[in-house]
Amino acid sequence: MVITSDDLAARLQRVEDQLAIAGLVSAYSFAMDNRDLDWALDLFTEDGRFRSADGVMDAVGPDAIAAQYRGRYAALGFNFHVTHDRTLAFDGPDAAQGLVSGHAELVRHGDTMVAAMRYHDRYRRCADGRWRFADRCLHFFYYLPVADYVEALKQRDRMRAYAAPHDAELPEGAWR
Repeated sequence: MVITSDDLAARLQRVEDQLAIAGLVSAYSFAMDNRDLDWALDLFTEDGRFRSADGVMDAVGPDAIAAQYRGRYAALGFNFHVTHDRTLAFDGPDAAQGLVSGHAELVRHGDTMVAAMRYHDRYRRCADGRWRFADRCLHFFYYLPVADYVEALKQRDRMRAYAAPHDAELPEGAWR
């Protein structure tokens, strides 16, 4: 098989795109932990959407996303987000989708909590050449007070961030 310079250029571009998207995913966690709203908003397309699978959060566009994050910041004290594994599939030269798993340690309304989540992402290369989130949907494995962690993992109602516990979306919701 003969590899042409065009082939190499395309492959190099794909690797650069993968690295740029990985950097985008990491930047999101840092922006959240720093409560840097300007940085966070710059990670989304102008028509970007951030939402949660349980329907509690759903915002489209920078103004709505900013308002949503301000509400989250008001409820949270210390928070520390860590991303883990990710998948990535390209839908074309300027569009991709992926899954990102992660954890968060945080204080919510004075309670020390832990959360495990999976982001379902759609990425788009913008006119300035940067990759950004076009859609980021947050699914939870659990969101628990640390004191409840050991026993709560055995139950389906592992979503305890809100007034009434409810079932977590994952992993049972993804089982086939």
